[in-house]
Amino acid sequence: MNDLALHLLDIVQNSLVAGASFITIEVNENPAGNLLTISVKDNGRGMTPEQVQKLSDPFFTSRTTRRVGLGVPLLRQTAEQSGGSLEVVSEPGKGTLLTVCFQYDHLDRPPLGDVANAVVLMISANPEVGFSYHYAYNDRSYEVNTMELKEVLGDLPVNDLYVMEMIEEMIKENQSDLKVCQIE
Repeated sequence: MNDLALHLLDIVQNSLVAGASFITIEVNENPAGNLLTISVKDNGRGMTPEQVQKLSDPFFTSRTTRRVGLGVPLLRQTAEQSGGSLEVVSEPGKGTLLTVCFQYDHLDRPPLGDVANAVVLMISANPEVGFSYHYAYNDRSYEVNTMELKEVLGDLPVNDLYVMEMIEEMIKENQSDLKVCQIE
């Protein structure tokens, strides 16, 4: 995959397949600490320790539509090639937390990509699922929570075209502002 936003889409798809009704996505860019961390936490079915252990095997998948599951193994390989790591913590009936870390300035670290667009795509395709997107740059952060947005929107659906455009623009502006504030 060309950028980390595409990996993020794949991991969130796993959460959705696991029946998650709420998914938290965190992206923490920390150039000062030379670390990029991405985590996805869900309240889906969860996995047994044996299933978690098999996640690195590309021929292990719980999907019935295909016999290979390359998402997590590829993400792990990308992280390790970039001086990082991948950790999965899961419990049946409780959900799963996947955390991947990269050395921020590593030559082999893929670009973050258009995470704002990826988040909007996930929200618009799954309006019944609650999403929380938390973005941090060094010591400053920003969060979008669809549960809070739904309260404000009232009868207007969260996947309305204009709402989606507003959310994407809001995420991009806030991410950009966090980075600009660090430079000043």
